[in-house]
Amino acid sequence: MVAAAAGVAGLALIGAGYAVLARPGGTAVADDAKHAAAAGPAAPAATAGAGAMSVKDRLPTAIPGLGPRTRASIPAGSRQVLVASGKAKNSSDTLVTLWSRTADGHWKPGASWPAHNALHGWTTSHHAGDLHSPIGVFTLHDAGGFDANPGSKLPYHHSSAFHAGGVGFDGEPLDTAFDYVIAIDYNRVAGHSPLDGEQPLGPSRGGGIWIHVDHGGPTHGCVSVAAAHMVELLRTLRPADHPVIVMGDHSSLAT
Repeated sequence: MVAAAAGVAGLALIGAGYAVLARPGGTAVADDAKHAAAAGPAAPAATAGAGAMSVKDRLPTAIPGLGPRTRASIPAGSRQVLVASGKAKNSSDTLVTLWSRTADGHWKPGASWPAHNALHGWTTSHHAGDLHSPIGVFTLHDAGGFDANPGSKLPYHHSSAFHAGGVGFDGEPLDTAFDYVIAIDYNRVAGHSPLDGEQPLGPSRGGGIWIHVDHGGPTHGCVSVAAAHMVELLRTLRPADHPVIVMGDHSSLAT
């Protein structure tokens, strides 16, 4: 993950706590045996005969698990909503689901994927180095990575500056963490490379909050999913659908 402010240009990731090390090659690690995707919410089977509901009618008109305040923060024009719902306020375990809005206003879920967030869980007032992920609704505009563009619909910055060396909190290697990243628009300027270090809220509020490749343990503030799922997100998220991420522990998101 990017740490308290990884997302910075050059070889020093601000507050990241990651040593920037060169590594050979740029092959993504897609270990689906380790990161098996959990099945997404299933719609009930249709009943044969008169009065059977169509698939469309069984889809929800609001994303389950999101309360009125959270839903009100989602831009009206957003048709792709990535929900990262944390297990608990102090947990680093998260479930990620991509929801897509249909033309008639219903919401269709994709698969649900296991993920990680920050070591100490979630906060509504993120600051540099606090080892919490920020709670909120944030737009998604820009992507990039150490590996070549796998077919991203979002603007993609391919650069060898996307490195995270060393080990994570559980001693796991971080070499592949930034093979693919999607910048979360928290304390950053949308439309710039994820490596851009400009922080409109000031450096004390942290930054460099990304969605990136999972390394098997907690992050410094980011959300991480398996490499194969990162590729799927990059190929699915479309600027025209104004994608956002809704992130936080499930209790906070239910408000």
